[in-house]
Amino acid sequence: MMAHAVNIKDYMQNIGIEARKASRLMASADTNQKNIALKAIANAILRESSALLAANQQDLDAAKANGLDSAMLDRLTLTEKSISSMVEGLTQIANLADPIGEMSDFKYMPSGIQVGKMRVPLGVIGIIYEARPNVTVDAAGLCIKSGNAAILRGGSEALHCNQALAKLVQEGLAVANLPATGVQVIETTDRAAVGELITMKAYVDVIVPRGGKGLIERVSNEARIPVIKHLDGNCHVYVDDDADFDKALRIVENSKTQRLGTCNTAESLLIARSVAGTMLPKIADMLSANGIEIRGCAETCALVKQAKVATNEDFYTEYLAAIISCKVVENLDEAIAHINTHSSQHTESIVTENYTKARRFLREVDSSSVMVNASTRFADGFEYGLGAEIGISTDKLHARGPVGLEGLTSLKYIVLGDGQVRA
Repeated sequence: MMAHAVNIKDYMQNIGIEARKASRLMASADTNQKNIALKAIANAILRESSALLAANQQDLDAAKANGLDSAMLDRLTLTEKSISSMVEGLTQIANLADPIGEMSDFKYMPSGIQVGKMRVPLGVIGIIYEARPNVTVDAAGLCIKSGNAAILRGGSEALHCNQALAKLVQEGLAVANLPATGVQVIETTDRAAVGELITMKAYVDVIVPRGGKGLIERVSNEARIPVIKHLDGNCHVYVDDDADFDKALRIVENSKTQRLGTCNTAESLLIARSVAGTMLPKIADMLSANGIEIRGCAETCALVKQAKVATNEDFYTEYLAAIISCKVVENLDEAIAHINTHSSQHTESIVTENYTKARRFLREVDSSSVMVNASTRFADGFEYGLGAEIGISTDKLHARGPVGLEGLTSLKYIVLGDGQVRA
């Protein structure tokens, strides 16, 4: 670990220089070479699963001793299932079409030239994340397949597991004759490393922060490099007056209770007034049986005896805890207006059997993922068939929603001629 700021600066500059060099080799790697690396990393993770779980346990013991909250501990925990998911994610990425070099939109111009576009890597991607060790593998896999170099800065709470994973990623790169510096994991836990990374314009092309609101706000405010980010996951489920009750019950339960500490967990429930009297008490009983505290509007509190009175702030809050806000609304118009005012533009779902209302909801709700009759928990790169995600963007440029391979590329114009000169 580097003790002095000047050493951190030098250390990070060297990482940046090496990443820029590696990015040129990563960009020119062919599909087969990249897939060999991905499969080699997957095999290494399977082989070393016991060692990874042991490293993760070291991190968990330290985290508990330091008093980390339950949501952070949930993100930090590695299991046999999550190791299998990492391996499956790498396999999916390897099986996806390689976007690099794809040419499209060719048009003949009156001059005789053909003008089209080619998909190319972004270059060097810096990823800053907290807790989740699986991000190390997801980010590495996506950056490798999309022809980018990566600089990964995981949280200090996952230090042992991230370092163990970094060795396996670099082993896979070596098997494919790709540069080890194609994916670099920052070894210091000094927060000054983040400050350096987000201002190294000469070496880093885009920053992706994954973590709590404090981290993302800091990165957004201090970065001198474009940032792909989302701040909050205040996701909504709206139960329409044309909803199927059984579907509504399943979707609300899964959206809220499957995992509490994720950004695609529902934090707000809206329900149409005409069905609230019959549906809401039963939905509330289900939530209470799952240990969820309900904070509701006046109408919710009148219908649900166990509900607490919600403040205005509750309707803006990403709880990441066993709490949900609830509001009775008049109709679809009021539901859409409430969501577009209070949501964080992450993920919203409507439960309805009315096709016209569903289409309106899809069109008018201004969020990065909008769903009909499905759990908000599906808002995930793996579930969307992206293999994995490097993050979720609630920005409108340059990527939106779960960011997979295509979100880590850009387009450049290409021109094909046969000796034409401009008149």
